[in-house]
Amino acid sequence: MIRAACLALCVAWAAGCGSGERDASVLEVWFHSGQPGEQKTIQAQVARFNAENDDVEVKLTILPERSYNAQVQSAALAGELPDVLEFDGPYLYNYIWQGHLVPLDDLLPAGVVADLLGSIVAQGTYCGKLYSVGTFDSGLALYARRSRLEAAGVRVPGKPWTIDEFDAALAALAAHDEDGAVLDLKLNYPGEWITYAFSPVLQSAGGDLIDRTTYRTAKGVLDGPASRRAMARVQAWFAKGYVDPNVDDAAFVAGRVALSWVGHWEYRRYAEAAGDDLVLVPLPDFGKGAKTGQGSWNWGVTKRCTRPEAAGRFLAFLLRPEEVLAMAGANGAVPATKAAIARSDLYGPGGPLRLFVEQLRDGTAVPRPRTPAYPVITSAFQRAFLDIRNGADVGEALAKAARRIDTDIEDNEGYRRR
Repeated sequence: MIRAACLALCVAWAAGCGSGERDASVLEVWFHSGQPGEQKTIQAQVARFNAENDDVEVKLTILPERSYNAQVQSAALAGELPDVLEFDGPYLYNYIWQGHLVPLDDLLPAGVVADLLGSIVAQGTYCGKLYSVGTFDSGLALYARRSRLEAAGVRVPGKPWTIDEFDAALAALAAHDEDGAVLDLKLNYPGEWITYAFSPVLQSAGGDLIDRTTYRTAKGVLDGPASRRAMARVQAWFAKGYVDPNVDDAAFVAGRVALSWVGHWEYRRYAEAAGDDLVLVPLPDFGKGAKTGQGSWNWGVTKRCTRPEAAGRFLAFLLRPEEVLAMAGANGAVPATKAAIARSDLYGPGGPLRLFVEQLRDGTAVPRPRTPAYPVITSAFQRAFLDIRNGADVGEALAKAARRIDTDIEDNEGYRRR
């Protein structure tokens, strides 16, 4: 039985889908507020697109990031979605299931799609069709201060530390640290960060958030032996006092910790603080190879769009190498196209952040589960992680999360395609 709230949303959206007249010469586009540089960049991009195209005008609306998904859902309920919509990648599949988006396969030139990183295509594909594209991708790594590692007798790895090596490194670093807190996990970041940053721990150990062969159950996977062992390791880091709470977001730049578990976006700040002492290494290997999160804010075209060909033209414009590099320059992210990467000082061959490109290409990066159940999956895992951090029994916390996910899937009849 489909949840009453979801059913009401879908019925209301369908009822309002054809209501209201729209100016066919205007493309309504929504964008999340993001960083100030991102806002300035998208505004300049819209101005450039409008200057090139006299048959259509993009009208840009920037909405607050924290409430963005809620505002999208409210607009869907009222039948007032824009023509082109930006959204955080993992929510794509729920939007498709609810019936809000159209495939992009016939809207984008084949050459544009061929130039995309495979990770971008993988994120945007559902049931064999491409529904979204992003202009940037992402990844995780450990930033370290080389001098602190050397002082503690810890090798600077050319390949990932094994989890045993990583635990030994934490102990060695803590022995040379005044308060013993040597690892920043960005605990000051809210919400989705937890799933993005720490579900790779499960995958590196051989577990996951859900069974990806059927996407019908989390039981035996999220709460399976591999996932329990991995999260027990993480819990031990807290219990031993290795993790800095980082409430001021200054743990690494102030030199309180030797290691920071975070993404590409901190490079400029960290490089400024640590200079030549900064080193970038992959996340530790929990037994099945190092893994990293990936994914980005990306773009889709809604069923409300009256000019899908113009919407496709706008997305193709944003994917030009110079436009991709403009946004990557604003937010520090991995450029989404091969042509842009080749021209990037940071991510091109020999660049200081080349590791993030290699991870996206070699299978180290794992997309979050491509299922309409994802909003419940991430909420359940976030709750479990916080409970584990606070000392709860690891097996019980993960089993509770798995039950919540399975109940949601059952309530929605397996999220069968509409």
